[in-house]
Amino acid sequence: MADGWRPVWDAVPGRDGLDAFASVEDDRAGSHPGVRHIRALGTMYRFDIHYPGDVDRSPDRQRQEVKGMRAGGRTLVAGRGETWRFTWSWYLTGALRATTSFTHVHQFFAGGKGGSPVLVTSLRRRGGRALLELNAIHAGVVAGEADLRPLRSRWIDVELEARFAEAGAVRWRVSSADGVAADVARGGLDLWNNKGDIAPKWGIYRSLKDAERLSDAHLLIKDLRAYRRG
Repeated sequence: MADGWRPVWDAVPGRDGLDAFASVEDDRAGSHPGVRHIRALGTMYRFDIHYPGDVDRSPDRQRQEVKGMRAGGRTLVAGRGETWRFTWSWYLTGALRATTSFTHVHQFFAGGKGGSPVLVTSLRRRGGRALLELNAIHAGVVAGEADLRPLRSRWIDVELEARFAEAGAVRWRVSSADGVAADVARGGLDLWNNKGDIAPKWGIYRSLKDAERLSDAHLLIKDLRAYRRG
């Protein structure tokens, strides 16, 4: 607490399983019956996606995600004006490719049904480059990016701080054993879209439009923690 950050949540796969999250969006449309796409495995969570078999309720996209945080029997959300820090480690496999359409691997989603994201992290192909991109999507601003190639098929660490307000701010740091790949801070971003309180999402949510870059793929995530300022 000395630095003003209060730990409020951590997801331990061996202790919590998928109960660490408020909801699990595993094949919501029932397109791949009998298959578990999201699992707690030892010290990590694994997300699998299959192409072309897995289809979300909207048939032009795929989704295997977890949403929200549960701790002490309560669901935690970020409210208007609040500042949060999230940390985790990712293993982004080579088969999970950047696309010219959306391939999101993290979102801050506002509201429930009918809601929309305010901030997303995506695997984006732009100008012939494969990027890990932080997009303040409601504000229409790309807040940061890093070359995806050296971040693939290895554990990378992420710190993401956000103040959820009309004049909000983010700080995003991505690093690996080789050093810091991105360390950016941006203010003056609209990170509150009046859809309701905000919850994090992790997993794979991608469009089917860039078909030549899609295949079966998975990602791993571990050491998920959240802190609230004040």
